[in-house]
Amino acid sequence: MPGTVQALIIAGVVLAAALPAAAQPAPKPLGTFEAWTAAEYAERGAKACYMLARPEKSETKPPGAKRGAILLIVTHRPAEKRRDEVTFESGYPLKDGSTVTVEIDRKKFELFTRTDIALESAWATDAAADKALVEAMRAGNTMVVKGVSSRGTETIDTFSLSGFAKAHGEIGKTCPAK
Repeated sequence: MPGTVQALIIAGVVLAAALPAAAQPAPKPLGTFEAWTAAEYAERGAKACYMLARPEKSETKPPGAKRGAILLIVTHRPAEKRRDEVTFESGYPLKDGSTVTVEIDRKKFELFTRTDIALESAWATDAAADKALVEAMRAGNTMVVKGVSSRGTETIDTFSLSGFAKAHGEIGKTCPAK
């Protein structure tokens, strides 16, 4: 599936960009589970795992705004005792300090943005918020993410949660908690 491979490569590039310039091996695919793809990779000499999806539908207001790769990523970093880190990659610079809203089957969550960390990303506020978000994703059907670009463009990205629980189980098995 070319789109899945492309998304895996994009996510690998996004993750590698945050790492030192030392040569990083390519991510190793763990499988595709409906809308979600899982992989493992080496990060600072330790194994880490992630899963990702692209939106099924993306809208911008005003219509036609150009965006790069739009991804939702969940990462496990067992060596750092970090699990279920949720990252939304918007495909364009987000408004600094803005809130990205997430709705999963009527449950609402908020992600924060900070351009001094990464221009195109949003995250949950802490590990407890990540955990609550992942629990809702495991039980949910659809996830709608709304954000605002640095230029004021509103976006609505709709992700399928089909296969989320299976992909999450796979990264949990490959990168278990220490």
